[in-house]
Amino acid sequence: MSEGDSVGESVHGKPSVVYRFFTRLGQIYQSWLDKSTPYTAVRWVVTLGLSFVYMIRVYLLQGWYIVTYALGIYHLNLFIAFLSPKVDPSLMEDSDDGPSLPTKQNEEFRPFIRRLPEFKFWHAATKGILVAMVCTFFDAFNVPVFWPILVMYFIMLFCITMKRQIKHMIKYRYIPFTHGKRRYRGKDDAGKAFAS
Repeated sequence: MSEGDSVGESVHGKPSVVYRFFTRLGQIYQSWLDKSTPYTAVRWVVTLGLSFVYMIRVYLLQGWYIVTYALGIYHLNLFIAFLSPKVDPSLMEDSDDGPSLPTKQNEEFRPFIRRLPEFKFWHAATKGILVAMVCTFFDAFNVPVFWPILVMYFIMLFCITMKRQIKHMIKYRYIPFTHGKRRYRGKDDAGKAFAS
Protein backbone atom coordinates (compact mmCIF):
# COMPACT_ATOMS: atom_id res chain seq x y z
CA MET A 1 0.00 0.00 0.00
CA SER A 2 1.53 3.29 -1.03
CA GLU A 3 1.40 6.60 0.79
CA GLY A 4 -1.97 8.30 0.43
CA ASP A 5 -3.91 5.08 -0.25
CA SER A 6 -5.83 5.08 3.02
CA VAL A 7 -9.36 6.45 2.99
CA GLY A 8 -9.54 10.24 3.17
CA GLU A 9 -5.81 10.91 3.21
CA SER A 10 -3.91 12.98 0.71
CA VAL A 11 -0.35 12.31 -0.45
CA HIS A 12 1.14 14.17 2.54
CA GLY A 13 -0.68 12.09 5.18
CA LYS A 14 -3.19 14.81 6.07
CA PRO A 15 -6.89 14.34 5.46
CA SER A 16 -7.94 15.51 2.02
CA VAL A 17 -10.08 18.61 1.56
CA VAL A 18 -13.02 16.54 0.31
CA TYR A 19 -12.79 14.18 3.29
CA ARG A 20 -12.64 17.08 5.76
CA PHE A 21 -15.57 18.79 4.03
CA PHE A 22 -17.82 15.73 4.25
CA THR A 23 -16.71 15.00 7.81
CA ARG A 24 -17.58 18.55 8.84
CA LEU A 25 -20.89 18.35 6.95
CA GLY A 26 -21.71 15.12 8.80
CA GLN A 27 -20.89 16.76 12.13
CA ILE A 28 -23.16 19.73 11.41
CA TYR A 29 -25.96 17.37 10.32
CA GLN A 30 -25.58 15.29 13.50
CA SER A 31 -25.56 18.46 15.60
CA TRP A 32 -28.89 19.57 14.10
CA LEU A 33 -30.34 16.10 14.67
CA ASP A 34 -29.23 16.18 18.30
CA LYS A 35 -30.78 19.62 18.81
CA SER A 36 -34.09 18.48 17.28
CA THR A 37 -34.45 15.40 19.50
CA PRO A 38 -36.61 16.94 22.28
CA TYR A 39 -39.02 18.64 19.84
CA THR A 40 -41.12 15.62 18.84
CA ALA A 41 -44.24 17.50 17.75
CA VAL A 42 -42.29 20.05 15.70
CA ARG A 43 -40.32 17.30 13.95
CA TRP A 44 -43.48 15.43 12.97
CA VAL A 45 -45.24 18.61 11.82
CA VAL A 46 -42.28 19.37 9.54
CA THR A 47 -42.36 15.81 8.19
CA LEU A 48 -46.11 15.99 7.56
CA GLY A 49 -45.56 19.33 5.83
CA LEU A 50 -42.90 17.78 3.58
CA SER A 51 -45.27 14.91 2.86
CA PHE A 52 -48.03 17.37 1.94
CA VAL A 53 -45.67 19.28 -0.39
CA TYR A 54 -44.64 15.98 -2.00
CA MET A 55 -48.27 14.95 -2.54
CA ILE A 56 -49.11 18.31 -4.10
CA ARG A 57 -46.10 17.98 -6.39
CA VAL A 58 -47.15 14.50 -7.52
CA TYR A 59 -50.74 15.66 -8.04
CA LEU A 60 -49.74 18.71 -10.09
CA LEU A 61 -47.22 16.79 -12.21
CA GLN A 62 -49.61 13.83 -12.72
CA GLY A 63 -46.85 11.25 -12.47
CA TRP A 64 -44.29 9.41 -10.33
CA TYR A 65 -46.92 7.02 -8.98
CA ILE A 66 -44.42 4.17 -8.65
CA VAL A 67 -42.19 6.38 -6.51
CA THR A 68 -45.19 7.32 -4.37
CA TYR A 69 -46.19 3.66 -4.04
CA ALA A 70 -42.64 2.71 -3.01
CA LEU A 71 -42.66 5.54 -0.46
CA GLY A 72 -45.96 4.27 0.95
CA ILE A 73 -44.64 0.71 1.28
CA TYR A 74 -41.47 2.04 2.94
CA HIS A 75 -43.52 4.07 5.44
CA LEU A 76 -45.74 1.04 6.13
CA ASN A 77 -42.68 -1.07 6.93
CA LEU A 78 -41.36 1.64 9.24
CA PHE A 79 -44.74 1.90 10.98
CA ILE A 80 -44.94 -1.85 11.55
CA ALA A 81 -41.42 -1.83 13.03
CA PHE A 82 -42.48 1.10 15.23
CA LEU A 83 -45.48 -0.86 16.55
CA SER A 84 -43.53 -4.09 17.10
CA PRO A 85 -41.68 -4.98 20.30
CA LYS A 86 -37.90 -5.25 20.16
CA VAL A 87 -38.05 -8.85 21.31
CA ASP A 88 -40.84 -10.80 19.63
CA PRO A 89 -42.97 -12.49 22.33
CA SER A 90 -43.80 -15.39 20.01
CA LEU A 91 -40.12 -16.35 19.97
CA MET A 92 -39.87 -15.96 23.74
CA GLU A 93 -42.90 -18.23 24.24
CA ASP A 94 -41.05 -21.19 22.76
CA SER A 95 -37.94 -20.79 24.88
CA ASP A 96 -37.84 -20.35 28.64
CA ASP A 97 -34.40 -18.73 28.54
CA GLY A 98 -35.23 -15.02 28.64
CA PRO A 99 -37.79 -12.55 29.91
CA SER A 100 -41.19 -12.13 28.31
CA LEU A 101 -43.92 -9.52 28.37
CA PRO A 102 -46.11 -9.77 31.48
CA THR A 103 -49.41 -11.52 30.87
CA LYS A 104 -50.76 -11.61 34.44
CA GLN A 105 -51.33 -8.84 36.95
CA ASN A 106 -48.86 -10.21 39.51
CA GLU A 107 -45.97 -10.44 37.04
CA GLU A 108 -43.15 -7.91 36.98
CA PHE A 109 -43.78 -4.80 34.86
CA ARG A 110 -41.52 -4.51 31.85
CA PRO A 111 -41.88 -1.43 29.67
CA PHE A 112 -42.64 -1.75 25.98
CA ILE A 113 -39.42 -1.36 24.00
CA ARG A 114 -39.94 -0.74 20.30
CA ARG A 115 -38.06 -2.44 17.50
CA LEU A 116 -37.79 0.99 15.83
CA PRO A 117 -37.61 3.94 18.26
CA GLU A 118 -39.66 7.07 17.54
CA PHE A 119 -36.66 9.23 16.61
CA LYS A 120 -35.30 6.69 14.14
CA PHE A 121 -38.81 6.25 12.73
CA TRP A 122 -39.10 10.00 12.17
CA HIS A 123 -35.60 10.26 10.71
CA ALA A 124 -36.11 7.39 8.26
CA ALA A 125 -39.58 8.62 7.24
CA THR A 126 -38.27 12.14 6.58
CA LYS A 127 -35.32 10.86 4.58
CA GLY A 128 -37.71 8.68 2.56
CA ILE A 129 -39.87 11.69 1.68
CA LEU A 130 -36.82 13.72 0.67
CA VAL A 131 -35.49 10.90 -1.54
CA ALA A 132 -38.92 10.54 -3.18
CA MET A 133 -39.01 14.30 -3.73
CA VAL A 134 -35.61 14.18 -5.44
CA CYS A 135 -36.82 11.29 -7.62
CA THR A 136 -39.64 13.49 -8.95
CA PHE A 137 -37.03 15.69 -10.65
CA PHE A 138 -35.92 12.82 -12.93
CA ASP A 139 -38.11 11.51 -15.74
CA ALA A 140 -36.47 8.09 -15.52
CA PHE A 141 -38.52 7.41 -12.37
CA ASN A 142 -41.79 8.45 -13.99
CA VAL A 143 -42.93 4.99 -15.07
CA PRO A 144 -46.42 5.08 -16.62
CA VAL A 145 -48.84 2.95 -14.57
CA PHE A 146 -52.56 2.84 -13.91
CA TRP A 147 -52.48 4.45 -10.46
CA PRO A 148 -55.90 3.29 -9.12
CA ILE A 149 -54.59 -0.29 -9.13
CA LEU A 150 -51.63 0.80 -6.99
CA VAL A 151 -53.92 2.63 -4.57
CA MET A 152 -56.20 -0.40 -4.19
CA TYR A 153 -53.24 -2.74 -3.76
CA PHE A 154 -51.73 -0.44 -1.11
CA ILE A 155 -55.03 -0.25 0.79
CA MET A 156 -55.36 -4.05 0.76
CA LEU A 157 -51.74 -4.48 1.85
CA PHE A 158 -52.20 -1.94 4.66
CA CYS A 159 -55.38 -3.63 5.93
CA ILE A 160 -53.89 -7.13 5.85
CA THR A 161 -50.67 -6.02 7.54
CA MET A 162 -52.44 -4.03 10.25
CA LYS A 163 -54.90 -6.88 10.90
CA ARG A 164 -51.97 -9.24 11.45
CA GLN A 165 -50.22 -6.69 13.71
CA ILE A 166 -53.36 -6.08 15.79
CA LYS A 167 -53.91 -9.84 16.20
CA HIS A 168 -50.30 -10.11 17.39
CA MET A 169 -50.89 -7.30 19.92
CA ILE A 170 -54.04 -8.97 21.23
CA LYS A 171 -52.47 -12.43 21.44
CA TYR A 172 -49.40 -11.24 23.39
CA ARG A 173 -51.21 -8.46 25.28
CA TYR A 174 -49.07 -5.45 24.58
CA ILE A 175 -49.96 -1.87 23.71
CA PRO A 176 -47.30 0.09 21.83
CA PHE A 177 -48.58 3.50 22.97
CA THR A 178 -48.24 5.03 26.41
CA HIS A 179 -51.19 7.42 26.10
CA GLY A 180 -53.98 6.36 28.42
CA LYS A 181 -51.96 3.79 30.38
CA ARG A 182 -52.13 3.79 34.17
CA ARG A 183 -49.17 5.28 35.97
CA TYR A 184 -48.26 3.83 39.33
CA ARG A 185 -46.66 5.82 42.09
CA GLY A 186 -45.00 4.57 45.22
CA LYS A 187 -46.18 5.31 48.78
CA ASP A 188 -43.66 8.08 49.41
CA ASP A 189 -43.68 9.52 45.89
CA ALA A 190 -45.68 12.74 45.99
CA GLY A 191 -44.16 14.14 42.81
CA LYS A 192 -41.46 16.08 44.67
CA ALA A 193 -37.73 15.48 44.75
CA PHE A 194 -36.26 14.77 48.15
CA ALA A 195 -33.13 16.61 49.18
CA SER A 196 -30.47 14.56 50.92
